[in-house]
Amino acid sequence: VAATARLRAAGVNNPARDARILLAHAARIEASRITLIAPEDIAPEIAERYDKLISLRAIRVPVSHLIGERAFYGRNFKVSRDVLDPRPETETLVEAALSEPFTRVLDLGIGSGAVLVTLLAEVPDATGLGIDISEPACLQASANAVMHGVAERADIRGSDWFSNVEGWFDLIVSNPPYIAQDEIPGLDEEVRNHEPDLALTDGGDGLGSYRAISAGIGEHLAPGGRVILEIGPTQADAVRAILEEAGLCDVTVLRDLDGRDRVVLARGA
Repeated sequence: VAATARLRAAGVNNPARDARILLAHAARIEASRITLIAPEDIAPEIAERYDKLISLRAIRVPVSHLIGERAFYGRNFKVSRDVLDPRPETETLVEAALSEPFTRVLDLGIGSGAVLVTLLAEVPDATGLGIDISEPACLQASANAVMHGVAERADIRGSDWFSNVEGWFDLIVSNPPYIAQDEIPGLDEEVRNHEPDLALTDGGDGLGSYRAISAGIGEHLAPGGRVILEIGPTQADAVRAILEEAGLCDVTVLRDLDGRDRVVLARGA
């Protein structure tokens, strides 16, 4: 109760939930079993760990960074401040990708690996390439690929967009940095202070990543292949225009569960 009150006073959303998750982590038990622990049963070393975790959460260090993982599409993924936290809205991209068969997938900006690893885990005969300009992100994605048993089908490598990419793919996906530089100060402090700038913004108008992807996609998208990109809620028209100018067709927009434009799909000619 005291921990929840501390978090609430610090302005943390869902303080009771966060307090419960952090106590489970401190006690090294499943969160679902936390109600079985009476306050008087908490050992001093657990109480000390818990107090440190609550103190860090009160200064808005994300829960995922404190416990080292985040759930995505029914699986837990190891995360750190080197990668963007996988988020529920990105599951819209995954659902779209899984709506049709594919055998070879390219993930541009793999980050934690949540998207590529999920797709390979859901489609056991598929193989994939995941690239990222961040070496720590590649290492994190590789660890998640091993953890979920898809490492033999996942080639993960450093690359500045298509610079280290060869071959053809019937599915290309990306959740690129799409926040405009002038929007960064307005982000929630947990995102602004604890997630990597490289994964958040292109340093410009937020559309630079889509221009880079569109410029190189023609050399790697198989005829009739699909491109599926996550976007910011106000970017649908601009990204549609960029993709159509690059020669892609059948451009459509999907909304997330909150009703916001979230994913743009297109096909190769």
